[in-house]
Amino acid sequence: MNSNNGCTNQTNSGKNKRIKPAISQVVLFIDFVLTALLFINLSAALAFCIMNNMFEEVGPSKEAQIVLIEPGMGIQKIGTILQTLGVIRDSQLFVYGINWNHKAKQLKIGEYEIPARASMRRIMDIIVLGRSIEHSFTIPEGLTVKQIFERLVKNKVLVGNLPEKLPPEGTLMTDTIRFIRGTSRAEVIKRLRDGQTHLVQEAWENRINNLPLKNINELVTLASIVEKETGIASERPLIAGVFYNRLKKGIRLQSDPTVIYGLFGSAGKPANRPIYRSDIEKETPFNTYKITGLPPAPIANPGRASLKAAANPFYTEDLYFVANGTGGHVFSKTLNEHNINVQKWRIFKKNQDSKTRKKEG
Repeated sequence: MNSNNGCTNQTNSGKNKRIKPAISQVVLFIDFVLTALLFINLSAALAFCIMNNMFEEVGPSKEAQIVLIEPGMGIQKIGTILQTLGVIRDSQLFVYGINWNHKAKQLKIGEYEIPARASMRRIMDIIVLGRSIEHSFTIPEGLTVKQIFERLVKNKVLVGNLPEKLPPEGTLMTDTIRFIRGTSRAEVIKRLRDGQTHLVQEAWENRINNLPLKNINELVTLASIVEKETGIASERPLIAGVFYNRLKKGIRLQSDPTVIYGLFGSAGKPANRPIYRSDIEKETPFNTYKITGLPPAPIANPGRASLKAAANPFYTEDLYFVANGTGGHVFSKTLNEHNINVQKWRIFKKNQDSKTRKKEG
């Protein structure tokens, strides 16, 4: 029995010696794997920190730059454009940062102003928010529809064609509007028409009683004449009052701007061309020296102030007005007073022309 036990102990001892080296190798392998994983993680974390710092640090551009992100541009193309413009140092780092932040599908087309020294993160936020640069377009009061169309055609920020048929005169709002690059001209026209419709309706609803007007179109027509007669805000209700006084008495309006529109239409009078006596004598549907009452349609696009003046004129007994030589007008109740004021204007004009000739000579 003892002999057998001795043999068994020797056998177990041999097995233990073989198991211990095997266990040691497994432990060493696990240690190696864990160490490698730790090294990889630390390296990745370090790389992330470095790249994140680079993504966050101020950019190289010393001045603000404009960048245009167009439809179909991928993230690689955007990164290349930004690097070419000098607002980022490394396009691939920018792409990595966008992807890391899961923003690749949130970049929006548009025209953006990138501030000087903007970091890649700030640039990303600007493009993701989609706050495109707004452009302004100012339409002066008193322009005709055709003149407004000509300005819209020349604006290179807008896209698309204009309608072939001009909208009716007086239906476009005269104001400053704002839009982003790529807005269509048709959309701008719609905004102008909608805006003017609102202004006209507002003026019509708030008009005073007993105005000698048949309909809302006649309000716009009279407002357009007021618009062309003066650029001084305080005079508009006075001039509207004069025209209403004449309409009530059956006196022709005798407004020079209606003569001009009758001759040249929406194209407008050529620059520096005077109005001749022969022009006033020409028969047109708009010539208020020849017709009684209002023209058949507006002669321009009146602004808010002229619409308000036409709806709420000042009450006076004045029937006449003439230029005073300083940009405004002199008003009078009688033809005799008016003729005196006209004579004063002619003397003033003659003196001004004489001074001009002397300077040119």
